[in-house]
Amino acid sequence: MTAGGTQSGPLPVTVVGGYLGAGKTTLVNSLLRQAGGRRLAIMVNEFGALPIDSSLVEAADDRIVSLTGGCVCCSYGEDMVSSLAMLATLDPRPDHVLLEASGVALPGAIAGTVGLLGDFALDGTVVLADAETVQRRAGDRYVGSTVRQQLAQADLILLNKCDLAADPGGVEAWLGEAAPGARIVRAEQADVPIDAVLGTRTDPGTVRADGRFRDHTAGYVAAELDPPAGADPEALARLLADPAHRLLRAKGFVRRPDGSMAALQVVGNRWTVSEAPAGARPGLVCIGLRGQADIAKIRRSAARL
Repeated sequence: MTAGGTQSGPLPVTVVGGYLGAGKTTLVNSLLRQAGGRRLAIMVNEFGALPIDSSLVEAADDRIVSLTGGCVCCSYGEDMVSSLAMLATLDPRPDHVLLEASGVALPGAIAGTVGLLGDFALDGTVVLADAETVQRRAGDRYVGSTVRQQLAQADLILLNKCDLAADPGGVEAWLGEAAPGARIVRAEQADVPIDAVLGTRTDPGTVRADGRFRDHTAGYVAAELDPPAGADPEALARLLADPAHRLLRAKGFVRRPDGSMAALQVVGNRWTVSEAPAGARPGLVCIGLRGQADIAKIRRSAARL
């Protein structure tokens, strides 16, 4: 049990990166509007760097902004670790932390720090790329190295502002070479379903794909997967993370051969397996791009494990 809250286990953290102007602010505001009862904690380097939509703000003090739906926003400045620790003591405790890196920061370094903190679990690194300017910036003699490193450190790249790019398909193909380890999702105005960015919603007692993707994000598919009894969770995680299956995310619980339960999380090519919380029941939710992720093939492959 975590101090100040009822949720047990490490607090999941998603790092959001991307160069200046890529759309991080727009993405965070969109995710807050889609929270649907999920208590999100937003961490920003300084409040002025992230203008939360005024319609989402309920109250504010020097360090914490209270948002609608039980969400909060805080500034971490130069002391990210203590700010994370403070969030974990809130009552009720947040369900998920969105940690927005500054436009010139390397998200991989932040993700590495999160991974060293026992009370927190890295949920994934999402990097936004401006479809209109990312290639030009990646070739710039002054900022190009930073942009390329940001992209290379992503689990998921949100190729934003595709409506402004002359050839978004060409940009996506270039990103596939610049960041071969990341899944790439096209977007306009950083508009993607929340479960394609954060770990898919899974409660210890139940796993379900609720299908609440809005009409303008109908390019995604969410499907439940019943893992075979006694499956090797590590082998299943490797299968789901295989680039050939084109999944963006997968999360849920698997019963090991010895009868114990494991929690499985996949984002892009990265996967983790850990102990499941008490009361967890087997089941996985998988999210991919419609027309790319072959759920039927994934089910057949999983059944053979």
